[in-house]
Amino acid sequence: MTDTSTSAPRLELAGTRLFLPWLAQARASLAFTTYQAGKVFLIGMRPDGSLSVFERTFPRSMGLGVAGRSLWLASLYQLWRFEDFLDPGTVTPDGHDALYVPVNGHTTGDIDIHDIHAGPGGRPIFAVTLFNCIATIDDRNSFVPLWRPPFIDRLAAEDRCHLNGLAVDGERPAYVTCVGTGNVAESWRQRRRDGGVVIDVASGEVAAAGLSMPHSPRLHDGVLWLIQTGTGEFGRVDLATGRFEPVCFLPGFARGLAFVGHHAVIGVSRPRENRTFEGLALNERLAAAGADPRCCIAVVDLRTGDLVHQLMIEGIVQELYDVAVLPGVLRPKMLGFRTDEIRFAIRPGELSG
Repeated sequence: MTDTSTSAPRLELAGTRLFLPWLAQARASLAFTTYQAGKVFLIGMRPDGSLSVFERTFPRSMGLGVAGRSLWLASLYQLWRFEDFLDPGTVTPDGHDALYVPVNGHTTGDIDIHDIHAGPGGRPIFAVTLFNCIATIDDRNSFVPLWRPPFIDRLAAEDRCHLNGLAVDGERPAYVTCVGTGNVAESWRQRRRDGGVVIDVASGEVAAAGLSMPHSPRLHDGVLWLIQTGTGEFGRVDLATGRFEPVCFLPGFARGLAFVGHHAVIGVSRPRENRTFEGLALNERLAAAGADPRCCIAVVDLRTGDLVHQLMIEGIVQELYDVAVLPGVLRPKMLGFRTDEIRFAIRPGELSG
């Protein structure tokens, strides 16, 4: 068990018995965000085999994106790009084998960025939930819209359909998830139980419908996976029939999905008592099972649907948004802006001809 608090409010993270051996075997580490606490956490393993937890504060930390040694993070009104300043095989003096330094911060305004992926030329593509679209960035504007659902008639800061998820095929936007299909401000809130859809970006057609708060669509090994958050189900979409096929039930409000081989890594939260979380089948299923919702990182075996490992999270953090896998990194570290450390993190490029 790791307690990251001193005089701060209590926060405890503890892996189930085989969580760390699995992480070591995968030769990877994890990142997750919590907008509730305004934090990004990096989870790895110390040389002695114990849990390594590193955190930094970014207000309203949301979407994460990984591309090689780059890491994207959405915060309240900025999109940050971090680069690993370490050469392969090297470590910092305090024993970390990746040092993520914020090299670029793009001010987007408070547009509620959710899922992030690497696009052509290394530019990010992401879900802009407030404006109901997929977008990227350029050197002049807050963001540049790339696509919006056919039922959205114009670009408006109204969160009409809660477009929250983006799956990519390589660098190409492939599918998005929306909680509703309305064209009126926040109309998705009236359709949380069964109004969710998956949309094929190329055709604009609905690939799956009747979903309850779908989140985090991802293409993995040619299969479209997603979380049906309102029912607590993780599963795949049969694109030929549009049918959602559940693989397992998750004991909480699930969002954030990444993969390590034949395992899915999923963020699970304790629902708040507000209008977003009320009236969902998830709550009914938990009550019927006599189970309390939990906050954790869940690892699911895709072959069996078993929840095989967990990182349990107790204390001040109750809600997670996104999770990411950092392949080939065992113990990551990230620089922020509250200490002088960032002043001395300098990596010159190669001398230009």
